[in-house]
Amino acid sequence: MMTTEKRTLVLINLLGGLAVLGSYAYYLAANPMTRSNLWGNVPDALRPAYTASMLLAAAGYFAFSYYVLFRIDAREARIGGAYRYRVFLWIYAGILAPSALWMPLTFRMFDEPGWGLWIATRGVLGLVGISSLALIGAIAAVRPAGPAWARALALLGALAFAVQTALLDALVWPHYFPFPS
Repeated sequence: MMTTEKRTLVLINLLGGLAVLGSYAYYLAANPMTRSNLWGNVPDALRPAYTASMLLAAAGYFAFSYYVLFRIDAREARIGGAYRYRVFLWIYAGILAPSALWMPLTFRMFDEPGWGLWIATRGVLGLVGISSLALIGAIAAVRPAGPAWARALALLGALAFAVQTALLDALVWPHYFPFPS
């Protein structure tokens, strides 16, 4: 039987995932002439590493989500001794909601360059990065931990996801993305 918290997490993933994928599909299809601008000034030499990291991050998302949904007992889970399973709801919302905003904000910034949109774009990337780091901490701290192999796989997946979101998206991409004029 699935607990209320786990059903809520599934709902967050369904709605949030649809919002993220929908925003990407819509804005990429609606902007074929400017979608390559999403790279900013990221050097061509880094782009293959970025692409590989995106694929690893996506695989990692499935690995840690499997663990959080199917290998942690939501009724017994404690994170750091103080928090309950519900912390995963906030972490996933902190990953998915800002992720759904990145593409619309970035394309709007192309049309209406300005510091406010640039800061908002960096802000949503920062929130996703912070949430992905919080996820690593929550997975590492959750007790009971469930099967060791599942937790190890979840930690590897969360680490791959954090490399993409906290390092490449939140720090490297803005470094190469031009400031608005």
